[in-house]
Amino acid sequence: MDLSLIETGWKIEHMEWALLPGQRLRSAGSNARIGNHGTSVPLSLARITANGVSGFGWSRITREQAEGLIGTPLKALFTSDGIISTDYRSIEFPLLDWLGRINEQPVYKLVSLSASRSANPFHVPCYDTSLYIDDLHLDNDKAAVELIQSEALEGWSRGHRNFKLKIGRGGRWMPLMEGTKRDIAIINGVRQSVGTDAKLMIDANNGYNLNLTKEVLSATAESNLYWVEEPFHEDQALYKDLKEWINQRNMPVMIADGEGGAAAGLVDWAKNGLVDVLQYDLRSYGFNRWIELGAVLDAAGVKSAPHNY
Repeated sequence: MDLSLIETGWKIEHMEWALLPGQRLRSAGSNARIGNHGTSVPLSLARITANGVSGFGWSRITREQAEGLIGTPLKALFTSDGIISTDYRSIEFPLLDWLGRINEQPVYKLVSLSASRSANPFHVPCYDTSLYIDDLHLDNDKAAVELIQSEALEGWSRGHRNFKLKIGRGGRWMPLMEGTKRDIAIINGVRQSVGTDAKLMIDANNGYNLNLTKEVLSATAESNLYWVEEPFHEDQALYKDLKEWINQRNMPVMIADGEGGAAAGLVDWAKNGLVDVLQYDLRSYGFNRWIELGAVLDAAGVKSAPHNY
């Protein structure tokens, strides 16, 4: 960020925090690890006020931490090169929102301009990630396919053109091969529903192993998957095997990983070509850390897909 956007006399005047209720449009079912996710999605938000302008965003700051920030000069929160200091990243989202509001500019434009990049036109692809394992109450695969197809078309009606499916039914909820067979049927069924132009991704939440991943990718090859996400817990040797197997078959599918407690070596593995897409959580990893990491990934030709739900 350009620190000239922040005047020397500006200080944090007020801080507020609230846990706001949120509700999904429909109940989200299971993934390969965790049962029904339900409809409730509470969000912890902080609001800061400085120079009479307020900005808000996700934050887990405590009351004690917030009280200690009252009266802090805004410029003291940033490093000399315009990055929010690591000591203050607990409020980076409300702080960035404040910065955008006081300058009457969206944050992406401030970031793009500070990086000497053109901000217009600026497009970021997204996808519908609401297609959970919602079919465990159904006894047959045909009915299960029809249910998830209907959910995909619901997303289509709301304007989504790319979709991600939760898979891994055999990892916990169904007998191994029965669940894997249903995963395959649903992947191919959703592809039929959304057409060939939509990007279609699958997310196993570490519910597969290497051979199950190969089995599913083979059986869904005609569905032209965009990426397979978290097929198993990050493992350099297994990802090397999977990447070589994919390349030998000229499959276009990419490997994506990084959510949650990702392995420490994941960035290096990606730079070495074993992982194609990194997707650390945006909130817990942090916006400014993502800016820093993004430059590294861009230089290495690794795709970025900041993840949150």
